[in-house]
Amino acid sequence: MSFLNEMWGAGWSAGAYVVPFLFVLTIVVFFHELGHFLVARWTGVKVETFSIGFGPEIFGFNDRHDTRWRLAAIPLGGYVKFSGDENAASAPDAETLDHMTPEERRSSFYFAPLPARAAIVAAGPIANFLLAIVIFAGLFTLVGRTVIDARIGSVDPSSAAAEAGLQPGDLVLEIDGHKISSFSDVQRAVEISADRPLRITLERGNEQREITATPKLKEIKDPFGNKLRIGLLGVRPSVEPQNVRLEKYGPIDAVVAGVKETWYILDRTVKFIGGLMTGRESADQLSGPIGIAKMSGDVAKLGFASLISMAALLSVSIGFLNLLPIPVLDGGHLLFFAVEALRGRPLSPRAQEIGMRVGLALILLLMVLATKNDIFNRLSLG
Repeated sequence: MSFLNEMWGAGWSAGAYVVPFLFVLTIVVFFHELGHFLVARWTGVKVETFSIGFGPEIFGFNDRHDTRWRLAAIPLGGYVKFSGDENAASAPDAETLDHMTPEERRSSFYFAPLPARAAIVAAGPIANFLLAIVIFAGLFTLVGRTVIDARIGSVDPSSAAAEAGLQPGDLVLEIDGHKISSFSDVQRAVEISADRPLRITLERGNEQREITATPKLKEIKDPFGNKLRIGLLGVRPSVEPQNVRLEKYGPIDAVVAGVKETWYILDRTVKFIGGLMTGRESADQLSGPIGIAKMSGDVAKLGFASLISMAALLSVSIGFLNLLPIPVLDGGHLLFFAVEALRGRPLSPRAQEIGMRVGLALILLLMVLATKNDIFNRLSLG
């Protein structure tokens, strides 16, 4: 009986992570594919299949345009398949294309004008960015955002802040000429500036001062156990009641704030990828499905608003990653289209096939690395 109880407990614990993960992933994937789908319809390209997940179909139906909408057994992604596609990666089906009638060619993705094809492909990542903006705007309007003033509550001894002369009670006004409105602004400016001197304008008493502080690169773990390498000054905010407030936004201000939040995540992602290429960032910070599932479960415990906020963050990340110029991804297709525009004709099917295989190998390698990180990080956490 105790064995059955342990099995039930393990299954319940796994479900507490899997269900939030699938909820978040399905939202992000659905809107990504919806972007492709809507622009394809708008440009006259026939969509044969709209699938959430891969593998055998669990449930599906055909709409009045004869598009098959399906929910598949492996819910780790999705795809739209256009007329003339051989597979979910939109590789052209040479045999089908050769036997198409003129009317069928007019609704085929492969024979669509280059601008239309580029718009269809780019629409997926753009939809991800728009989804994030809408989610953040909705949260800022309905839930609001807790804002802590950029007033320093404490300074760690021997920290970069202590060396620079920052003191408790200082109010940070600007960093490198950029206005600071909250302690969150301070954290964001510092995190991406490890080992780089920052010019900080602050208010101390009734006068303004300017100091220079250089954040130190530190490896930390976030509340969910994920490794992060960021710049740290060594200061904590003042959490006195007069320094903490809940802000709610009107519709326009909420959208503006949503755009800024989305841009920050995108900018941070780009800098992280750049850091990987230069060796400044470590590849062990990459997370795969296991890590994202764990984080989804942990975030879900904080409430629905936190979980939907994570969906926005994941949506930005997936949108950006899909724009990387790797064949198989949307960015790889856009790269092929750019070459086509320069050459005046498409790459040969053979060249595209080789590109797709190389791209798939790179994606699989990245997935293996990320999954390895997930497993080893999980083991290191006990």
